[in-house]
Amino acid sequence: MSIDTARAADRPRVRGSRRGALLGPAFVAAIAYVDPGNVAANLTAGSLYGYLLVWVLVGANLMAVLVQYLSAKLGLVTGKSLPGLLGERMPRTGRLLFWVQAEGVAAATDLAEVLGGAIALQILFGVPLLFGGLIVGVISTLLLLVQSRRGQRPFEFVIMGLLAVITVGFLAGLFVSPVSWGGAAAGLVPRFDGTGTVLLAASMLGATVMPHAIYLHSSLAHDRHGAEARERIGLPRLLRVTRWDVGLSLLIAGSVNIAMLLLAAASLPGVEGTDTIEGAHAAIADQLGPTIGVIFGIGLLASGLASTSVGCYAGGAIMGGLLKVQVSLLARRVVTLVPALVILAVGVDPTWALVLSQVALSIGIPFALIPLVRLTSSTAVMGSYANRIPMKAVAWLVVALIVALNGVLIVLTLTGQA
Repeated sequence: MSIDTARAADRPRVRGSRRGALLGPAFVAAIAYVDPGNVAANLTAGSLYGYLLVWVLVGANLMAVLVQYLSAKLGLVTGKSLPGLLGERMPRTGRLLFWVQAEGVAAATDLAEVLGGAIALQILFGVPLLFGGLIVGVISTLLLLVQSRRGQRPFEFVIMGLLAVITVGFLAGLFVSPVSWGGAAAGLVPRFDGTGTVLLAASMLGATVMPHAIYLHSSLAHDRHGAEARERIGLPRLLRVTRWDVGLSLLIAGSVNIAMLLLAAASLPGVEGTDTIEGAHAAIADQLGPTIGVIFGIGLLASGLASTSVGCYAGGAIMGGLLKVQVSLLARRVVTLVPALVILAVGVDPTWALVLSQVALSIGIPFALIPLVRLTSSTAVMGSYANRIPMKAVAWLVVALIVALNGVLIVLTLTGQA
């Protein structure tokens, strides 16, 4: 079936085409939006500046909905991933260079997630950071075994279960916090208050729209809904379901992020030490009680475990698409775990390492976003499903905003103003 005639296939014929049965890929990609980097940025923003930057999270989440939908649409319409399409269009040297930066992004992501999981184990059980990193590596390997042996759908269920744990873990404290809903509403008005808020806004955006999730979602979409599914269910129906998939998953992820900021704004204003995850947890336990502290720690652990598994999955999709080389996810898990363990072993401050990982992600964002918008706007690639003029305008505006704010983050961090 050609792209331009696929619209005629819009007719549900089998039980498997029910909307609920088709959801899932976006929930895997959404894990990137509730990883330990988000926790650190959101708690810091709320504790230092109250409700001032609520608008950043709302705006970032809306941008993320658009970006992730375009990625999924690209995979569904073309039957290929974003890395795969780029690999077809680049000379060998260009592919290798692009792969190096994309793998660097995936490695930086994995570093942040392993560190976050190790910190959670130390918070909950007093486990030394290095040993905690090893435990995170083993458990995430077991999660990847589910995908390798059982397929994508069971892996989606596992990740969705962890997302539920993350949601409970990070929302629980909100219900016992004295949130000023008027202040939260006032925080929807875009504004800054000095260089520090610009830096935090860039950090929050950088921790939200992540390049590895952009690469991965296109692969998840076409792997889950292959040529047979597109023929049987119909591409228009799959695209409609995908909009629901992206919308629901990022509604949950966005709510979790906003809840973290509101919790910090209500319960941790001016509290010392909230610029680190450990300090924020201690402050939460002190202000809201040990039970909330434990629930928060469990949510952080689930975040680290789920996001490092998804990050490793993304690295496999990047290598397979750009280099046409397939390496088992388990082998990748072992290799990408090493840098995180080295950092933990030599005693590098994990929070500082998290900051540097976010800078690496910021550098990688334009390499994922710009090709995504160009490809989804091309009629040669997408046929009649190419982005129309209003969508193109919005997409390029989003790209400009994201790239500009991440550029600010890089400059302020490297010049020592962070």
